[in-house]
Amino acid sequence: MYQYPKQILTITQQVQSYIDAGMTITSRGDVEKALKSIGFYRLRGYSFHLYDNSTKKYVPGTKFEDILKLYQFDQKLSDLIFSMISKIEVALRVRLVESLLVHGDALILQDSSFFKEKKLYWQNMSAIASEIARSNDVFIKHNFHNHEGEVPVWAAVEVLSFGTLSKIIKNLKTGTGSAYSILAANYQYTSKKGNLVKPSQKMFASWVQGISVLRNMCAHNSRIYNRTIHTTPEILDADKVTPLPAHNGLYQILLAMKYLRSSDGEWSLFADGLDKLIQDNSRVISLAAMNLPTDWKVHLSV
Repeated sequence: MYQYPKQILTITQQVQSYIDAGMTITSRGDVEKALKSIGFYRLRGYSFHLYDNSTKKYVPGTKFEDILKLYQFDQKLSDLIFSMISKIEVALRVRLVESLLVHGDALILQDSSFFKEKKLYWQNMSAIASEIARSNDVFIKHNFHNHEGEVPVWAAVEVLSFGTLSKIIKNLKTGTGSAYSILAANYQYTSKKGNLVKPSQKMFASWVQGISVLRNMCAHNSRIYNRTIHTTPEILDADKVTPLPAHNGLYQILLAMKYLRSSDGEWSLFADGLDKLIQDNSRVISLAAMNLPTDWKVHLSV
């Protein structure tokens, strides 16, 4: 068996490693308490940008209490974002069902004629079937027992993952009167010429996919602060920053959230909450670490 070169450190040794690397610690007891409840490795994600690998030392003035505040900020940020995504997700499910039912078929998800690429349709049907079969929701069991196992679209959509919803939307046929056209009408934006424009299918799907990635990060308690997020939601020209960042991050997905907002009122409350959270932690956080431009509030306003 491979022998891993590093040995696990006790809590006492972990605290000492901080001290040896030059981190300022006010209360050893508070640090030990934090390490026991959060963990040395998880907290490492909030201090690596302050650590010099060549000298094995932290930047002079690095305080453990500030690292802990960064972690606490990230937790509050995750909670705030997850709550808003939940509202976006619920509204999207309702609007998708509404758009699909224009064709008057409760089992429309089983009709390949409404979808563009047939191979992709069957690949998506495999995911749909798996997610429905995995569900223990009462309304799914009701259809198993009372309707020969046929699950209407309004029930199916409630148990499908956000990622699967994105795939369904991306494969819908387009054109006047199509389900996609009706769905997209809920998410129109103002063009440079001042006209209301429906997002293209590719753009719309990229928004949903980007939000899905961030949602999963929040749900699994992953770090959001100071992290590159490898997904590429298409953003409107008015929201692009110059020079363009090398990688997408939180800013781009926050914009996707704005484009797919459940309502102007709920989004405004979210944006205000985000502003307050950032202001309350301005001493320890960096806008650049979140990929936010200095005028981010202008772009996130409605």
